[in-house]
Amino acid sequence: MLAISSGQGSLSLVSKAFSGGVGGVVLTGGAHVTAASLKDEITNLDSLSPGGVIPLLMADEEGGGVEVLSPLVGQMPWPRTMARTMSPAQVESLAFKVGKAMRDIGVTVDLGPVVDLDAGPGPSTSNPDGSRSFSANPSVATEYAGAFEAGLEKAGVIPVLKHFPGLGGASGNTDFMAAHTVPYNVLLHGGLVPFEKLASNAKAVMISNASIPGLTNGVPSSLSSKAIGLLRKVVGFQGVAITDSLETVSIASYQPNLFQAVVDAARAGADMIMLASSDPNQVPDYLGARNALSQAIASGAISRAAAEESVGRILALKGFASSCIYY
Repeated sequence: MLAISSGQGSLSLVSKAFSGGVGGVVLTGGAHVTAASLKDEITNLDSLSPGGVIPLLMADEEGGGVEVLSPLVGQMPWPRTMARTMSPAQVESLAFKVGKAMRDIGVTVDLGPVVDLDAGPGPSTSNPDGSRSFSANPSVATEYAGAFEAGLEKAGVIPVLKHFPGLGGASGNTDFMAAHTVPYNVLLHGGLVPFEKLASNAKAVMISNASIPGLTNGVPSSLSSKAIGLLRKVVGFQGVAITDSLETVSIASYQPNLFQAVVDAARAGADMIMLASSDPNQVPDYLGARNALSQAIASGAISRAAAEESVGRILALKGFASSCIYY
């Protein structure tokens, strides 16, 4: 149920997490990493996974300034630039090329595309999107994000649509401050539209850490059953719901206890909880979060049935047939 940062592109610090059954690892790149060395390291660590259930290897490859593995897999323009200068077919082809290079070294998940609607400057401390967004026009954003998604899928990489329910026009960047989206009644006719078009058939969606005025009553979406309920019941999403990193100012300002925030996210309906910060060693946080989740399930604070349902979704995302999933 967890994704953690690998730190500086090396997975050597997370062997305990692999052997402990971590759900996924987010790679952060590194100046001295080569495609061959990373592939070898991933292969060696995969052997530590209990029962042969290998963690999802993830990376942020959106394009522009957000592409941590670009020295290894190739570069892409900012999404906004792609939408202005390329056709959807060209974007699909480029995403396929980068996705194939990711898959070749063992990276199975791209934390993208960004599906948010935005036309402002950024990304910055005040705007999480900016050029990370394909467009402020729902139709354009849907078409180009869909093309990016299709290219990755053809390459055998799982796309993660983000940041539900849409961060365009948010009051700030949740990495640096508590923030909220535009009001719910505005989202319904704007930022939510691309998710409604794309997420019903998507395999994974990332939940934002912004609250939603008129829906979550100040609770960050990643900790809100109302927000995740919106994704499941209104949008019709059946795949894996992944939180944005809970190690951010927006979460800490609402719930200072990280491990309680992890439990709150799971109780709200998140299947995977991401822990990613500037600390190169996330293993202690992972182990603490795993312990908190285990205690919450044992006490009944999180129902075993809900936990098993999340595990089933994650196993399906990893390619296990439903007939092979039992408890």
